[in-house]
Amino acid sequence: MKATVLVDNIPQGELSGEWGLSIYIEYGETTVLLDTGSSRLFLKNAAKLGKDINKVDYAVISHAHYDHANGMKAFFETNDKAKFYLREGSKENCCGKLWIFHKYIGLPRKILKTFPERIEFATGDYELCPGVYLIPHKTEGLSEQGRINNLYIKAGKSYVPDDFAHEQSLVFETEEGLVIFNSCSHGGADVIIKEVTETFPGKKIKAMIGGFHLVRRTEEEVRGFAKRVLETGIEEVYTGHCTGKAAYKVLKEELGNRVHQLHVGLVIE
Repeated sequence: MKATVLVDNIPQGELSGEWGLSIYIEYGETTVLLDTGSSRLFLKNAAKLGKDINKVDYAVISHAHYDHANGMKAFFETNDKAKFYLREGSKENCCGKLWIFHKYIGLPRKILKTFPERIEFATGDYELCPGVYLIPHKTEGLSEQGRINNLYIKAGKSYVPDDFAHEQSLVFETEEGLVIFNSCSHGGADVIIKEVTETFPGKKIKAMIGGFHLVRRTEEEVRGFAKRVLETGIEEVYTGHCTGKAAYKVLKEELGNRVHQLHVGLVIE
């Protein structure tokens, strides 16, 4: 398996960055695109990196937020075969709360109605293709994480804390163990590792790749999180985007050589 970061917050050389994430994954003869960032930038960086978006066989949205899905239309205009896989129940209803105000931060408006033939909704533990899976959250009480992070779902005329039912992990079987991708890990990266461990009993978890949504957490909270990650026994962690510089510094202190910084153009094999 070979994963190339097309979009992240940290630019590299001639490769621009933006608030978002997009990763091009080559798995044997299969190519999977995870997320599309906040704009068409993933296309520009892919071209510079020699990654052909036309060769993508499957596209996956990790969760229904704009900074991972705003490039969907550009993808459909570039690749005329691959479908996008969203978690069942994903809608245009995600909001962020600031004081008493709620701001829309969800999928591109009308994208679900404009491209219905290109979109599939994954249910349960979904096998995308041999060795590749989409795994939902299975932990109760995640709406508390939504409340803490000021992330909400619009339900009619009301707003309720997001329980991240629209978030899913992309999991690959490799010779060295399972590799988990989850672009923001709103439910908690440590929680996700445990969920995947329970879903695949007896399988080793080799690595987790993605953002950990620690950008507004205190140092004490980040250290506690790092200790919980260590307890899972995972061997490698690659993180960026919504993890934040300050949190990454703490993770480096706690996890040492297990943790690596994501940036545009990074290749993980």
